[in-house]
Amino acid sequence: MRTERVNSKGSSWPKLVVRKLLNIKSSADEFHSDYTVHDMLDKVERRRKSCSDQCSHVVVPEEFAEGCLAALDGIESPSIEQVDAPALTTNPDLRMFVGTWNVGGKSPHEGLTLSDWLRTSTPADIYVLGFQEIVPLNAGNVLGAEDNSPAAKWLSLIRQALNGNDIDLSNTETPSRHSPLESPIDQEQSAGKPRISFSDLLSLENGLDQQDFEESSPTKQYSPRKSKYCLAASKQMVGLLLCVWVRSDLRRHISSLKVSCVGTGIMGYLGNKGSISISMIMHQTTFCFVCTHLASGEKEGDEIKRNSDVIEILRKTRFSHSCRIPGRPVPPNGILNHEKIIWLGDLNYRLAPNCGDAMELLKKNDWQALLEKDQLRIEQQAGRVFKGWEEGKIYFAPTYKYLKDSDHYAVQTSTSKQKRRTPAWCDRILWKGEGLKQLWYVRGESKFSDHRPVSSLFSVQLNAAQTEKAAPISWNNTK
Repeated sequence: MRTERVNSKGSSWPKLVVRKLLNIKSSADEFHSDYTVHDMLDKVERRRKSCSDQCSHVVVPEEFAEGCLAALDGIESPSIEQVDAPALTTNPDLRMFVGTWNVGGKSPHEGLTLSDWLRTSTPADIYVLGFQEIVPLNAGNVLGAEDNSPAAKWLSLIRQALNGNDIDLSNTETPSRHSPLESPIDQEQSAGKPRISFSDLLSLENGLDQQDFEESSPTKQYSPRKSKYCLAASKQMVGLLLCVWVRSDLRRHISSLKVSCVGTGIMGYLGNKGSISISMIMHQTTFCFVCTHLASGEKEGDEIKRNSDVIEILRKTRFSHSCRIPGRPVPPNGILNHEKIIWLGDLNYRLAPNCGDAMELLKKNDWQALLEKDQLRIEQQAGRVFKGWEEGKIYFAPTYKYLKDSDHYAVQTSTSKQKRRTPAWCDRILWKGEGLKQLWYVRGESKFSDHRPVSSLFSVQLNAAQTEKAAPISWNNTK
């Protein structure tokens, strides 16, 4: 009898490879969040069957989207006037921290802290953090089952940095054989096998094992109602991870959260390269955050591949909304339909290949002269990519490629031509839309990977609310 080759997570390789080669989406609209169905309908005293009594994670299927959730259960959907929410302040400006980091396929080790990267003189209201290469981009990770354990560790470190929780990374391994983002097909074929529970998901992200979960009080330590910052949404696609954290008291002002993933890698659509986008509405203002890892390479013409990736991401990214809520803005279905857009990630644009004096300019720290050779600026000025987008002035050194655990660029000491790379500003943050003011644009100095992290702080002007009462939060397809 023929046997199928099975990976460590219990999913058959042939099935996974066929699904990915045929571009069959699996759980593409699902994401992780701290919020529960109970938070969505705070005034409706009823527990939902999809929610665990002990856990603050929940799967909200598409058929329960927004206002349809209550209607399907025969409960009158609460109107905007029925739900009390914190009023919009007289000064609706918020501070938004945006960070991007290619971590080189490395999982965070014990002792790694993100406090230096995320620290600001005044804490931000929103943190938008994107990672690239949280897992090695090998065939197993690109074609096989998604490895969620590194993402869980990064989320735990972020939670620790923002809320000051003590988290042990040694306990953040996946507690079940099955991925928490397993598709219905996978679930059906693995019937009778051990399942990952909602308690497992909570322990996975918060760095607690099952025994710790049972012996402690997660409501006391990790509840969104008690924590200063809550995870609004996080999504992984192979090595990409995008997460949005908000101040806990802002959560009622957020609605219509959606995610969309686009693969632009192998054969033009696999997820070793591509984007994760998160769409949301806050205080009548539409936001879109796009985390990308574009085509690599520093040969002449490689910039055209990166331009093509951007065009494909803009074309293919779509946010599906099954219900409209009266009194709310129409949720946008594409990236450019949003009022405020942040594009972050390893864009991989290099210095022009004919930049013969690059090393001399690098030794002189003459960033402005070196930036004249920057492919992203050249392509943008020529109108071939990111037309109408903004980027802050760069006053920091190139962010790639460094030797491991070193302040030396690979080009300076590497004896391998394959590993030698001309230093470049691969890691970037761009924006589009009115009411966004960049306060600073800097890089971090962590030696964890061959990239340096980059961050920016924005002042965000929100649209004035029509009323002092806002609609309840709407978390669609959360997981």
